[in-house]
Amino acid sequence: MQLDEYIEGMQPDEAAERRRLAEEKSYEILDYVDEVARNFESTLQGDSLYGATAPSVFVGRSSYPNVSAGILSPMETSEDAEQFATSGEWYQQGLDIDNVLQYRTGLLNSQRSAKVDVEDVWDGFVGVQREVAIADRPVDVEIGLSDTPEFDPEQYTTPVANAPSGPNARAESADLAENPHVPRVVEKTLEDDDWQAQGAMTYLYRRGLDVYEINRVLSVGALGQGENRRLVPTRWSITAVDDTIGKFLRGQIRNRPSVDKTEVWVNEYMGNRYWVVLAPGQWEFELVEMKAPGSIWNPDPTDDTWMASASEGYEGRTSYVDETSGAYYASRLGVLEHLADRGRQAKVLVLREVSDDYWAPVGVWQIRESIRNAFEGTPLDGGEHGGAEADVPAGEPGEAETFHDAVRSIAPHLPVSLGALRRKSTMVSGLQTGLSDFS
Repeated sequence: MQLDEYIEGMQPDEAAERRRLAEEKSYEILDYVDEVARNFESTLQGDSLYGATAPSVFVGRSSYPNVSAGILSPMETSEDAEQFATSGEWYQQGLDIDNVLQYRTGLLNSQRSAKVDVEDVWDGFVGVQREVAIADRPVDVEIGLSDTPEFDPEQYTTPVANAPSGPNARAESADLAENPHVPRVVEKTLEDDDWQAQGAMTYLYRRGLDVYEINRVLSVGALGQGENRRLVPTRWSITAVDDTIGKFLRGQIRNRPSVDKTEVWVNEYMGNRYWVVLAPGQWEFELVEMKAPGSIWNPDPTDDTWMASASEGYEGRTSYVDETSGAYYASRLGVLEHLADRGRQAKVLVLREVSDDYWAPVGVWQIRESIRNAFEGTPLDGGEHGGAEADVPAGEPGEAETFHDAVRSIAPHLPVSLGALRRKSTMVSGLQTGLSDFS
């Protein structure tokens, strides 16, 4: 399908539920937090929390190398505790911002200070945390608390760039109430302490574990050579896994043939719109982010659209991406998975528009899943993910004659001029300039 036809039917549905929620800021989350707090008090037995089912863990980064090691568990008895753990299922279920915040704020972070060096630590609180992280299903635990969980309503009514989280409480102890079930492939990486972490991550990915599962195993120091095993702050481990798996996939496609035509794929989720341009040529990648005034990272409604970019060539990068940080690695992973599945390489430009509908951050998982699912075409039918309405067959891209034609066709639909995009983007900077581009 020609690109102009592809784009024509993709006008946003102004009456969509996502816009209503964003405009109202939908702080019903406060009522939810109050209810959870009341229910949680009734589940405490003295200073202990019995029968908690922990689906995940958290490792903080302040005061590194002394960090906060936490076990995350729903504050209410829940038969679907697994749903509280961040995963691609949240996208498949069409969760909106309110839904995600309810899951996040419904998790108690029972934490205590720990040293990052945990080469052979399998007892005490950190040992239980590691058991929870390597299990393939939520684990029943008994947690002794030394203080009352602290609820901070301010973080929900005035969210900042870090996604709101549930209450914290200092833990004196933690004990397993059952034997965790650990996948055999994870056991293999645990047993081999001569295996470097990057190789172990790649092995787990090739054996079917998604990056969410690998991230948990890495964060609790259960991967890598024995003397190097240590707790990795969750935020760092997420990026490390995306980067490592991305490099592995880039190696898989580097000698593959190129895509044979210029393709444009698009997806929209939670007030973020993603344009993915695949053009013939060797691997090359760039992410450009455009954040609207009034959005979470550009809160002043009178400001200009804030722009950021980062890129790499055929050989990849040698330094960490600062300007777009974790968004870069998450979006690159989604693209590389698609190309590896097709056995192709391409010159790739990802344009991310962040509108003021994105009123609270939910994490880079939504970037990863939005890019992964952009190639499926499912949101183009105006379905549950809040995408634009269009009469476009699922799984088919728009097509353009050249990369430059694709960018010129997309430009009128962006919140910045083509001239501004050219000045920020390495890939777009080579386009021929016209006077209208600077308007």
